[in-house]
Amino acid sequence: MDGQVARQNLTPNEFGKELDSLVDAVSFGIAPAILGYIFIYRTFHLLSTLALLLYLFCSVWRLAKYNITPKEEMKNYFYGLPTTASGGMLASFILIFRKKHFVPLPEFVPTVFLFLVLILAFLMISQARYLNLDGLKQLCGKRRTVIIVLALAVLLVIEAFLRKSGITAFTLFLIYLIFSPFVVKRLDRSL
Repeated sequence: MDGQVARQNLTPNEFGKELDSLVDAVSFGIAPAILGYIFIYRTFHLLSTLALLLYLFCSVWRLAKYNITPKEEMKNYFYGLPTTASGGMLASFILIFRKKHFVPLPEFVPTVFLFLVLILAFLMISQARYLNLDGLKQLCGKRRTVIIVLALAVLLVIEAFLRKSGITAFTLFLIYLIFSPFVVKRLDRSL
């Protein structure tokens, strides 16, 4: 969304596009990988290192692919899970199971997290189509899209300040991950 706002309000140029991707790589690739490593390194030291390096590689690959894909090919959707969704999903999962709430961490959590990392890495470089804001506008209209985005933002802010659990964010990312490809197919049929 930040890149879209920048393109609408500022003069788009190659430098801005590359800078936006670099910031996304740090925020949604490197940061979640470091958080994930800290989260599970004691359980799967070598395996977690390899899986999170793969995740990092796939997030950078996804951003590079996005930069070279003609915008006409992504009118209503993205190819591959956006890095923002995958990074947000990993961070919210960690937030749910942070040690403050679970001491010790349940045995299944590191294994589930490791599988989640691998699934998200694969989905970022897949050809699965995920709805973008233009597709949401096409589906719901501009006014409803603004209302939906604002409502989700308010919901996440309220949850962040009141509950600090990550459950709402994780649930929203999971819904997007699972249902967005089906919504894109429906959108294709309606056009």
